[in-house]
Amino acid sequence: MKVEDFIVESVARSLSADFSEQSLHEAKRRIIDSFGVALASVDSQPSATTLKAMRYFEGTASAFGGLKVSPDMAAFYNTLLIRYLDFNDTYLSKEPLHPSDMLGALLSLGSLYKLKGSDVMRAMLVGYEIGTRLCDSTSLRAKGYDHVNFLQIATVAALCSLLKLDEEITLQALGISTIPNVALRQSRVGNLSMWKAGAAADASRNAAFSVILARNGFTGPSDPISGEKGFRNEIARDMHFDTSIPNFDAILETYVKKYPVEYHAQAAVEAALRLSKGVRRQDIKKIVIQTYEAGMSILADKEKWNPENKETADHSLPFCVSAAFVFKDFDIGVYSHIKDSRIRSLMRVTDVEELGEYTRMYPEELPTKIKVYTRAGVFENEVAIPRGHSKNRITDSEIDEKFISLTNDKRLLETLWSLDNKEVDKLVKLT
Repeated sequence: MKVEDFIVESVARSLSADFSEQSLHEAKRRIIDSFGVALASVDSQPSATTLKAMRYFEGTASAFGGLKVSPDMAAFYNTLLIRYLDFNDTYLSKEPLHPSDMLGALLSLGSLYKLKGSDVMRAMLVGYEIGTRLCDSTSLRAKGYDHVNFLQIATVAALCSLLKLDEEITLQALGISTIPNVALRQSRVGNLSMWKAGAAADASRNAAFSVILARNGFTGPSDPISGEKGFRNEIARDMHFDTSIPNFDAILETYVKKYPVEYHAQAAVEAALRLSKGVRRQDIKKIVIQTYEAGMSILADKEKWNPENKETADHSLPFCVSAAFVFKDFDIGVYSHIKDSRIRSLMRVTDVEELGEYTRMYPEELPTKIKVYTRAGVFENEVAIPRGHSKNRITDSEIDEKFISLTNDKRLLETLWSLDNKEVDKLVKLT
């Protein structure tokens, strides 16, 4: 079966699917988590820069902050805020993904078409199903392409399910979105920029724009994934896509972040914080971080040893581990100390090593070991399944704690826990 045919049939199947209560509850948790992360990003520089541009995009869809802009720009801005802090959910396989990035577009079109929170929850489960299967099928990173290509396809599927579009419209939307919008991996190489979050926002925008066009009769290229010059044959010939009947429970295999760092650094920060309770910073002579290939290649290339901005720092193993030892805690406030001399001095005595054993364990586990050499001896700690992983789930109360720490808005939190029958437009306006 062609990949696009599977996606189209999955969207059609979702319109009458009996979604599990566990997965629906998990979707609600991800909405709450994403709202919290987004609201904590409102005062960021990328947000301010985008707001300047948004005055040219007045419209009828809702964006965070109670703004009304064009639906594609609402999708962009909503996703930008969800993605900027690198604190929303993750899936790791042959290719990584931040599945809740698609929520920005779902909120935009959900507000535009007067839908409810329960509609968004159901659509999310479709998007997560498609997105994770794509990530299981091949590595884009190894080929020089960005994971947001998969986000874009998954978001189209989620939006078509949200709007209950038929198979022909879904197929046209996939063609319009996929063929002209292929993202390169350079977004995540070297010194990172605002586009680290902007790439996901653009994928969300492209998906929303494509679905609106298709819904109104615009046609797109045929066979966008499996065609002769389609995505698979030009970019991912080794794609092995699972076409078994979906149960829409894939969200349960994705992870929530406990710390505001790239997911390959979650275990490292957790291990460093454990060690920091018994090790004085002043006594540290050397730090060795042992990790797997993805952690090494993404978070320890040469630019990550001298981060100049938040975007690079949250993708730097040396920075994240050193900051954990300095502050003995790790929250978004850490990034106001990127140039802190205490952090920099520890980074200078930090090494990162790839262990073949750990690489073979990935992605079923994310093993990371921190060794600290001090005047008193060598101390080490290993974490294989960080808190928030699907095998080490964060509780509802921990979701609440994270939301309150980011927003200090208990009233909004209470409202979001009962979002099922609330209008999307009203939920977004509450921000």
